[in-house]
Amino acid sequence: MADALVPMLSPADAAERALGAGVSRQLAALHIFRVLLRCPSAAKATADLLLELLSGRALAHRLRELVIMRVGWATGSDYEWTQHWRIATEVFAFDPADVLAVREWERLERFGEVERAVLAATDETLRNGRVGEATLERCRHALGEPALIELVLAIGVWRTVSELTRSLGVPVEEGVASWPPDGQAPT
Repeated sequence: MADALVPMLSPADAAERALGAGVSRQLAALHIFRVLLRCPSAAKATADLLLELLSGRALAHRLRELVIMRVGWATGSDYEWTQHWRIATEVFAFDPADVLAVREWERLERFGEVERAVLAATDETLRNGRVGEATLERCRHALGEPALIELVLAIGVWRTVSELTRSLGVPVEEGVASWPPDGQAPT
């Protein structure tokens, strides 16, 4: 990957800015936040929204991670795919085959009806800028309104993360290979 358009802060500078902005040290260590902390107020707002969506209050962790992995794959975000591969498989103990299946979810029969509705909502939003009415109703019926709102937010937020990391050239974290587990990137 080419050099980042906006260079990352050093770990020490990122930690110092994070302290002043109210962003956790754990987040400040991530490459994306080492870039975002050049604008501390944006880093704080992003951190708060990401942490709220990652909490799993309404939208189940599994569904959210499937959305994130689909967004990462469909938009070609190596950073997003790589970060959330680790979260999905290590933190939430997803079967790696489930995560890989988001690459071609429509032609595979690996997912249930709710997962398929959520993945369809993701693809429709990426393609058209919104969830179609029929898919929205399927999701509302399956998830309820609070989770539906989190679903739409998650699609939009991680699409933004993808755009940010790709546009600014944010590299994957040190010590991890691109496009796990097989190095295959979208074509």
